[in-house]
Amino acid sequence: MVNSVPIEKPEWAANEIHTPFIQPSDEFFSLNFMRDEPLVYNITDGIREGAVVIKLSGPLTLSNLFTFQADLRAVQAPVAIFDLSESEYMDSAGLGVLVNFYTSATSHGRKMALAGVNQRIEALLDMTHVKSLLRVYPTVAEAEASA
Repeated sequence: MVNSVPIEKPEWAANEIHTPFIQPSDEFFSLNFMRDEPLVYNITDGIREGAVVIKLSGPLTLSNLFTFQADLRAVQAPVAIFDLSESEYMDSAGLGVLVNFYTSATSHGRKMALAGVNQRIEALLDMTHVKSLLRVYPTVAEAEASA
């Protein structure tokens, strides 16, 4: 559970009832603090034959996912591991990209796993019940060993 502390609204927002004014905690931030940072990713061969590691750096959000989604269509490896250890957060659109990839992969006999998921993304996976669908591992090495 997030402990958030309401803070005083500035004068210009006195009549705005939907303006989020939540002070950031150590783990979570209000929408005001989530800027559209760039998503950087690379796709490399894994240690295990037939596996690829898709390493994401930055948030996976609606504002930055279209090129990534197009590049994922070319991934046809038997095992795809998404390394999220450097991805701070994702929104529902980003989660949708992962679920779509999972659906496509499993319908073609391929496997998918997530690795290095932080507490914030894990909360999203739990809240949406996607964690029961996707395999999540603490590290890429553990994901490759289990795939």
